[in-house]
Amino acid sequence: MRYAVRPPSRPLAPFVSALWYFEGHDLLHTRERVLPTGALQLLVNLEEDELRWWEGDRACSSSGAVLGGARDAPVVIDTRNQRRIAGVAFHPGGAAAFVRDRVDALSHAHVPIEALWAEGGTLRERLLDARDGEAVLDVMERALLAELRATPSRTVAFAVRALEDGRRVSDVARELGVSGKLLHRRFAEAVGLAPKRFARVRRMQRVLRVVTSGRRVRWAELAAAHAFYDQAHLIREFRELTGTTPAAYVPRNPDEPNHIVLE
Repeated sequence: MRYAVRPPSRPLAPFVSALWYFEGHDLLHTRERVLPTGALQLLVNLEEDELRWWEGDRACSSSGAVLGGARDAPVVIDTRNQRRIAGVAFHPGGAAAFVRDRVDALSHAHVPIEALWAEGGTLRERLLDARDGEAVLDVMERALLAELRATPSRTVAFAVRALEDGRRVSDVARELGVSGKLLHRRFAEAVGLAPKRFARVRRMQRVLRVVTSGRRVRWAELAAAHAFYDQAHLIREFRELTGTTPAAYVPRNPDEPNHIVLE
């Protein structure tokens, strides 16, 4: 198994968290649950020209090169179908700089790249022609630079940082000097989720970082530290956003807390 992660170049850094390449023909399991992060991802399957996943009991599929919209629920992926895949992890709100449409129109969807980018229809072929994983990431970075079309929204960037820190949506709107309704619209258009839904997902991401840190977890203290009503509230949120209980949660490895091996 090989997993390579590259930080973006300076022009892409305000929008992109990382570029990555995965090759795992030796994987023994066939399904993984992938947890929501509140951000979009570009996915290009280099194994097959198709992506397959499940949303609850519903089987889904798409072409092999897509922009995956922001989600607030886990999905299950077919790892047999994704033994060689490349991707881009965007910062929350970052994908808006690369698409013409409102990002909330892409939420909970896998949109083919050719529907979004003029050269998107050839992206997978260009990646397949790359000689190795590093060259794949080089091609992906050039494609992103060619499609970059906007500057970061200071309002959205401030709101993302504030909600990441656990601030209340109403307090963020007041500090920005905008109404809650206007913040809701601008945030959803750029990030893909409403502010409260985004804050909920990111709070769980903060919890997962603690759980996978190797430190002993005291659940009642963790609930209080992250503004859950009580431990029972934390457990309910954990189950809804991860598909499992805190006691049963075992990530693929501590560095990949959003991937849970199923079978």
